Amino acid sequence: MSKLSDLHPLEFINYLRDQQINRFFFVYNPESKTVMASHEQLQPIAEFIQSDGRDFMQHEGLFFHVTKNYDTLQGAFVHRTCRGQGAGGVRYWQYPTMEDYLRDGLRLSKGMTRKNALAGLWWGGGKGVIAHNPEIEKSNPEIRASIYKEYGDLLTSIRGCYVTAEDVGTNVDDMANIFSSTRFTTCIPGHLGGSGNPSVPTARGVICGIEAALEFSDEGALAGKIVAVQGMGNVGGRLIHYLFEKKVARVIACDINPEIVEQLKIQLQNEDLEAKVVKSGDDSILAADCDILTPCATGAILNPRTIPEIKARIVCGAANNQLEDSERDDQLLHEDGILYVPDFLTNRMGIVNCANEQYGFITKDPFFEKHLSREWEHSIHQTILRVLKESRETGNPPAKVAIRMADELSSKHHPIFGQRGRQIIESLVADKWHERR
Repeated sequence: MSKLSDLHPLEFINYLRDQQINRFFFVYNPESKTVMASHEQLQPIAEFIQSDGRDFMQHEGLFFHVTKNYDTLQGAFVHRTCRGQGAGGVRYWQYPTMEDYLRDGLRLSKGMTRKNALAGLWWGGGKGVIAHNPEIEKSNPEIRASIYKEYGDLLTSIRGCYVTAEDVGTNVDDMANIFSSTRFTTCIPGHLGGSGNPSVPTARGVICGIEAALEFSDEGALAGKIVAVQGMGNVGGRLIHYLFEKKVARVIACDINPEIVEQLKIQLQNEDLEAKVVKSGDDSILAADCDILTPCATGAILNPRTIPEIKARIVCGAANNQLEDSERDDQLLHEDGILYVPDFLTNRMGIVNCANEQYGFITKDPFFEKHLSREWEHSIHQTILRVLKESRETGNPPAKVAIRMADELSSKHHPIFGQRGRQIIESLVADKWHERR
């Protein structure tokens, strides 16, 4: 048999079924500095996680189950909970292997720790990942409702060590279905008292990030610039609208969804928008002749293969974990003279929007708006300028500087509930969570 990490998620589900495993976890023991699997048969995956030097960073706990319906693997990745519960969106995506699935969750949850810390939120880092089963029709409302209600069941079962939100592949209706079976969620629809789709706030934050980079580079305003946008979905589509409001000269864009591309073309038919449909994995837009490159699709697209092709002077976008390898690729961009704004500096507004839900709603919420201001010390604008200035002074690439800042902040304990998530995880292990379904 192939290594477990090499299996397609469906093959892995079949393996779990043969082993009579429905729930499983991987938990980091800080004393022994080892990753422990809930089942002896799954220890090879624990060893794979522990040996990984790129995406694993002492993640506190990873919890999984297979849905009762539609053979779908669902996971909750909890990175660090010093500042509070792990928080971040749930992604619904297709993965060729278990390694791809695990790496995405590890990388994304680690990124949320840093994003939440730099945004000043009393939340830790977490991420949900649902592996799409290619044998089912994911656009079917009944199937989606079942899948997301079962994801809510998973969150309820892990007792709040992770709080979810909306992410790639998930929409507001899906969040309502999660909410129907758990309280550990944000971004629920407005008619249920939530803040709804976080993509509009996220797009506003990216605009702030681009403008900060332009200011730092003495490149002037957005007006007259050519911008390439990879991904025209919820965030990318709204961002394109904002770019034209800022009087950019032209936007070059792409997406894998023909309906999204056509819809944006119709909405912006009076603007200079060059938009095309591409196949999954087509990164040709990264080589577009433009001033600013804005990745707004999936991560790991900046790497030794794509970076040499980039013509833009600035890279600043909404996609999480744009660097395939944060140390290597950050350095490559720096050496090529490309100003890279780390994603977790500029795409915070979705999670800020989610964090505010529990405190009620205010028109033009001043707590929310200060993140988008140019004056507040911890705003997106000022944080980016601080990172870029230190990068210039020290010669270290921006991501290295930002990661250092974020990791220092993420180690500070919540004034009341510091390490609550780790305590919950310890209780789940002690109570043999994996046997209780």
